[in-house]
Amino acid sequence: MCKNIGYEECLAFINCHLNPQGLAHQAEPSMEPAITISRMTGSGGEIVAAGLAEFMQGHCPGHCHWTVFDKNLMEKVLEDHHLPKRIAEFAPESHKSMVTDIVEELLGLHPSSWTLVQQTVETILHLAQMGRVILVGRGASVITSKLENVFHARLVGSLEKRIERVQQAQDLGRQGALKFIEKQDKGRRRYLKDQFHKDIDDPTLYHLIVNTDRIGCEAAARLIGNEVIRHFHLDRRLETAQG
Repeated sequence: MCKNIGYEECLAFINCHLNPQGLAHQAEPSMEPAITISRMTGSGGEIVAAGLAEFMQGHCPGHCHWTVFDKNLMEKVLEDHHLPKRIAEFAPESHKSMVTDIVEELLGLHPSSWTLVQQTVETILHLAQMGRVILVGRGASVITSKLENVFHARLVGSLEKRIERVQQAQDLGRQGALKFIEKQDKGRRRYLKDQFHKDIDDPTLYHLIVNTDRIGCEAAARLIGNEVIRHFHLDRRLETAQG
């Protein structure tokens, strides 16, 4: 597992916001930015997310560290810590209503019971509202599309390059890597289509699309980070705070 994508880091992020001095206790939500990353399988999503967290922490330090939540960690936190209910306890009433409205719109129903999809949608919304978080996959770009503090990036690459990355990361042969990519990409495309009626390849869902064939993963992390800083004028905010 890549540096900065760990279970302990995710729990530390949650506790940072939910402790008595945490930012989630403010009357108004944090205006800190959040980032979503959608990715083709094998395009370097974990590497870019981890590098982006380090870049943002170095350029935009704050009370809580920038933290990455990916699919597996999200599900584990949901399972072990009932995250939606814990976070919701500290959310202002106006934002509880907003989250409910978005959940209903996305899922087309009033949630009468906690399903995994409903939990994930609500958790992603609350985490994004807290800010200083990088959300990888699980439809986060669509789920948070109405939140003004969220920047959306997608990573793409040629099939050949992605096969090479998966072969190295998963210790698979070429055919095994190809099957893995096809299965993963098909599942992600179906998840977004079935749950949110969106096409994962729709470029209008994202602020920035990065081809990691031509721009390496480390450079991609810096590119996204610099664009987030520019988009939200974080350099000006930092200068104002220091001045």
